[in-house]
Amino acid sequence: MQNTSENQNVIIINKHVFVWIGTFFFGSFAIDRFMRGQIGLGVFKLLIGSWLTLGIWPLVDFIIAVVKAYSTYSDTSQLTFINGQYSK
Repeated sequence: MQNTSENQNVIIINKHVFVWIGTFFFGSFAIDRFMRGQIGLGVFKLLIGSWLTLGIWPLVDFIIAVVKAYSTYSDTSQLTFINGQYSK
């Protein structure tokens, strides 16, 4: 964590690690799909995907995230948060 001034907390996170952790912990709740901007697929996975596939869908999503970490933030390999808000 880096502090640029007394009032701002700047946190820089590697995008790939952010996606891996989000998919591992929240993949069963489809939050990984929402993070990637796939809203329709996220709602579908949330409603029936995890229990209908007996947990295989979240596992496959985690493997995909480890092999190829993709998200809507493709312009950089780092994510920057200032005071808890995403900043480009």
